[in-house]
Amino acid sequence: MARTIWRWSSLPLLVIGLGGCLGDDTGPLERIQARGELLVGTRNAPTTYYIDRQGRPAGPEWEMVRDFARRLEVTPRLVVKDSLGELFRALDAGEVDLLAAGITHTPARAGRYLFGPTYQGVRQQVVCRRGGPRPRSPAELSSVRLVVPSRSSYVERLAQLTEAVPGLVWREDPEEDSETLLAQVWRREIDCTVADSNIVAINRRYYPELVVAFDLSEEQALAWVMPAGAADLQAAVIDWFDHFRALGALDTVMERYYGHVTVFDYVDVKRFLARARKRLPRYRPWFEAAGEKYGIPWTLLAAQAYQESHWDRLARSPTGVRGIMMLTLTTARELGIRSRLDARASIDGGARYLARLRDRLPDQIAEPDRTWMALAAYNVGYGHLRDAWTLARRLGKDPYRWHELQEVLPLLAKKRYYRTLKYGYARGWEPVIYVQRIRNFQDLLERHLAGADCPGQGLNCAGSG
Repeated sequence: MARTIWRWSSLPLLVIGLGGCLGDDTGPLERIQARGELLVGTRNAPTTYYIDRQGRPAGPEWEMVRDFARRLEVTPRLVVKDSLGELFRALDAGEVDLLAAGITHTPARAGRYLFGPTYQGVRQQVVCRRGGPRPRSPAELSSVRLVVPSRSSYVERLAQLTEAVPGLVWREDPEEDSETLLAQVWRREIDCTVADSNIVAINRRYYPELVVAFDLSEEQALAWVMPAGAADLQAAVIDWFDHFRALGALDTVMERYYGHVTVFDYVDVKRFLARARKRLPRYRPWFEAAGEKYGIPWTLLAAQAYQESHWDRLARSPTGVRGIMMLTLTTARELGIRSRLDARASIDGGARYLARLRDRLPDQIAEPDRTWMALAAYNVGYGHLRDAWTLARRLGKDPYRWHELQEVLPLLAKKRYYRTLKYGYARGWEPVIYVQRIRNFQDLLERHLAGADCPGQGLNCAGSG
């Protein structure tokens, strides 16, 4: 049963007065265009689709669906289902035109459905909880309570393994998806589950006690799924995707949702969550006031301050920067701040400085790249950021896309590059890590805050992103 149906498009709905006049011999693509609406089955999860804190649709699948619908000049409509079984039943019944839900391309599914191009590679991983049973191989899985979603690619993989591992047993849950089963592992309700590596990477940051026991598969492809008779729709998807990828749009989407999740440290995440409960409330009103004043999400400012000082107003670095936003003495003077140890003044000053950097950036830089580059300038200096733009152009990269610029910034530490640039040497890898970690902390913080609105669900509050 569908939980949510969301309509969102800047395009007008095409009104075509064909009604029921289309013959049975028309293809799926022609029916979609006549209807003026693309019906897409998906899941509500951070790796697919969700409503963000501003009340807007978000997620990698949503962004791709929206662009494909724009290419067809129709309105996208997402039909959200609770499980893979419900999604495939909706596709079989003609309730949706295609599935965009992080679905693995497997041989068994390829025998029944058509697939679009691969947009992401993942591995199936066995996930358990720190301090609990931790199997080291498929042969040890029978000694744990292993639960996986019904009709998932994990079931197909486990069934293959039974030939080599007699006695391998698991339970299939028709109601739960990977995210909720990971939460059950974290709560010790089950021992282990199997999930795709992209899902694991995101959820380990919310549940740091989760551990990857071992990979259950080689890399597999994620792709959109269509009915067997939808060859014309499949051709349209392939044509759109080739253009989407060639423009660099796929890289942009993947970087936006996964560019920060590679940073994971169990101790650091646990410490952050503890300090979010104990230290942050003291400073939150000042972050909120500065965020509203300068048009910056307060959670981003709080995450930046944590990266700078761990929310310690007395923090000091060997280079002389001080305070909760770790301002240099020169910057503090320019901002009119008398004492960098005044947390309220430091937060306001840091936010004002970040806003100034953001406003200096060329108009061609769109959000969220604009924010990431402003943060990079905060860390490494605006001059070095300009050098990185110059170098990016020389290397044939787009200087105004963060996912490309973050590959260029580390080159500022190499003599063959920095000696030809105006501002010279810089530890260019530092702003890349700096931005990654701030994005990571902001996401963790927003999930932590969302948990307060979802009693009993902790950090896995559905729909919070």
